[in-house]
Amino acid sequence: MKKIYLFLTSLLILALATAGCGGGGADKKQDAKPAQKTEQKAKLKVGATPVPHAEVLNAIKPLLAKEGIELTVVEFSDYVQPNLATNDKELDANYFQHLPYLENFTKEHKNVKLVSAAGVHIEPMGVYSRKIKKLDELKNGASVAIPNDPTNGGRALLLLQRAGVIKLKKTAVDVTVQDIAENPKNLKIQELEAAQVPRSLDDVDAAVINTNFAMQANLVPTKDAIVIEDASSPYVNIVAVRAGDEKRPEIVALCKALQSPDAKKFFQEKYKGAVVPTF
Repeated sequence: MKKIYLFLTSLLILALATAGCGGGGADKKQDAKPAQKTEQKAKLKVGATPVPHAEVLNAIKPLLAKEGIELTVVEFSDYVQPNLATNDKELDANYFQHLPYLENFTKEHKNVKLVSAAGVHIEPMGVYSRKIKKLDELKNGASVAIPNDPTNGGRALLLLQRAGVIKLKKTAVDVTVQDIAENPKNLKIQELEAAQVPRSLDDVDAAVINTNFAMQANLVPTKDAIVIEDASSPYVNIVAVRAGDEKRPEIVALCKALQSPDAKKFFQEKYKGAVVPTF
């Protein structure tokens, strides 16, 4: 009898222990919260001059957001810092310059390893004046301001040659004022930082201005320029990245957005021919 009693007691203790374990497991399952997936957006920081580059980048932000990419646009007022910041990994890319400028920049800065990831648009350079309506009205000894960086300075001189006011020894993109072979009107060429050229308009007889800086100065290239480059210009504005980053998914998405139908529509509606998409 005693053995039966001990056996039944053991069964009761085992049953209670099993129930306790089962109940605890059920409680744990009940209390456990499902794991939540946190999708982090990829981040992309791109340097640009305000007009038109930063405007274009801000316009395509929604396209990149759909791809899960958060775009931050950092504005610069010069042509040097964006390249240095991209090379130093402070930026993922920049969008402000044409290919000849980048090629010249990397020649002068041997430690800078940047390449073009995509061509986007052309900004036809133009000649502007508040004193004359046509370039043939320039008087003897008149002053003409041009950008002082090698590629844009050479580009300005080539435009002045095309307009017939000077003749150059060669037609390469790296021409300088020393390459002027003929200057019938003895024009005084003043070389200034590109961003400063529009501000010189009141002090000079004419100025050759990059379109982005012209628009920042409230000039309308297609209306205000005395002479302007045509669409055959080789100075296509590009997205510049560190060498090796061209195929990075975020960079590929950025270039795709900049070459999208939405971007083309923005160029056409916003700039009305002053900025010409090349895609």
